[in-house]
Amino acid sequence: MAAPIEFWFDFSSPYGYFGSRRIEGIADKHGRAVRWRPFLLGVLFQTTGQSPLLNQPLRGPYARRDIERTSRLYGVPFRLPDQFPFSSVAPARLFYWLDQRDPAAAVAYAKAVYARAFGEGRAVIGAEESAEIAAALGHDRGECLAALQKPEVKQRLKEINDEALSKGVFGSPFFIVDGEPFWGHDHLDQVERWMATGGW
Repeated sequence: MAAPIEFWFDFSSPYGYFGSRRIEGIADKHGRAVRWRPFLLGVLFQTTGQSPLLNQPLRGPYARRDIERTSRLYGVPFRLPDQFPFSSVAPARLFYWLDQRDPAAAVAYAKAVYARAFGEGRAVIGAEESAEIAAALGHDRGECLAALQKPEVKQRLKEINDEALSKGVFGSPFFIVDGEPFWGHDHLDQVERWMATGGW
C-alpha cells in the first residue's frame, strides 16, 4: 500500500485550515491515508527568519484578501479570530497525547480545533480551550489538562518540531508525498496530479 501523505500544519494557520478541509478527499481518491502532523511555525521562524504572514508589509493585506477569496472559492466557512496569530502550543501538545492513544480521535480533535479557530473565529490558545474542545468530543477534561503538563507530552512536540525541520518543512500547510515536498494550500492540485501520474 502506498505511503500516507504527510500533512504538516500549524493550528494558527488559515491556509492550514483550508488544507485540512481538502486533503482527505484528495487522498481518498488515490487510495492514500493522511498522517496529520501539527507543528509550531514560530519555532521554525527562528530558523527561516520569517514572521507571521498577516503581519508583513504588503503581503499581509494581500493575504487577508486571498484568504477571504479562498474561503468563497471552496465554500469553506471562515472567520479570522480577533486574537491572531495565536499560540498553538496547547492544542498541538494535546493532539499528540491523543494520537498516542487513538490516532483517529486525534484527527477528529484537530478538525474540531480548526473549526473553532477559523470556522467560528475563536482562537484556541491555552490549556482550558484545548481541553474544552477535547471534552466536547468525549475525552475527560481533567485528564487532558493533566496531560498538557506532562514533561513527556511537551518533549513529544519538541521532537515533532525537530522532525519538521529535518524534513525541510517551513510553512503551513506543507505536504510530503513519497518524499516530494509541496508547500501551500495552493499546491494541492499538484499534490493530486503527483499521485495520479507518479510524479514528473
